[in-house]
Amino acid sequence: MKRGSRMADLLWYGGAALLALWVLAPIYLIGLLAFSPRMAVYRWPRPLLPLEFSVETMQFFVNATGTLAATRNSVVVALLTMILSLALGAPAGYALARFIFPGREAVRMGILMTRMFPMAILSIPLAVTFIRIGLYDTPWAVALVHTAMALPFVILITSSVFMAIPRDLEEAAMTLGCSPLTAFLRVSLPLALPGLAAASLFTFVISWNEVFAATILTLRQRTLPALVLTVLNESPLYFRFAGGFFMVAPAMIILLIIRRYLFNLWGVVSR
Repeated sequence: MKRGSRMADLLWYGGAALLALWVLAPIYLIGLLAFSPRMAVYRWPRPLLPLEFSVETMQFFVNATGTLAATRNSVVVALLTMILSLALGAPAGYALARFIFPGREAVRMGILMTRMFPMAILSIPLAVTFIRIGLYDTPWAVALVHTAMALPFVILITSSVFMAIPRDLEEAAMTLGCSPLTAFLRVSLPLALPGLAAASLFTFVISWNEVFAATILTLRQRTLPALVLTVLNESPLYFRFAGGFFMVAPAMIILLIIRRYLFNLWGVVSR
């Protein structure tokens, strides 16, 4: 029995190590070439260890025309998407978790069904609509589309989070003089912060990496993925590696910042 348990543990840890390697290996290789001299990208065989550190490749990418402006647009769009998604998704998730009304499951299914429509079908009507109302080629246009893409996931995540919080806590707070809004703000909301942090991270990653809508809805106000995509065919190989690392790094930094909330969500104590 012990031998079987040990074998199961080995298989479990081995599978986890392979999964981690599968995720981290591309990030490592991209970072290795992004912080190597530009001509090191064309060496063969390429070394797997950092033999020479250089910021030449990253400087070339950062100083390229439009990179800093596109990065600023990506940050603005991602922050707007996070704010709008949480402002709309958290109350909707709370309503689905706390109130029982006819058609609640149909509403939940309808929220999921909104993800069935591919962006390629909606891109042209959205572009025409934004041109008519004067939002085309602005961060707001991209942020609204990204919010529509992320909102179903935010609603479902936050509804699951609020369902896990006992309603008795809010009722106890109301017996002590709190209004329903005050009970929500002082009791439920602090307990839901780990789940809201996970939802915000997910929203940020969706907005930061999305490229199709950003390419269709912008011309001069490109986001970083849209800019990299438009110049991909004409750009040298080292530009692509630097761009890939530059797009991956912010999502990793955000993950490190809010990891305490994620660990609390998963039941892991973080110091």
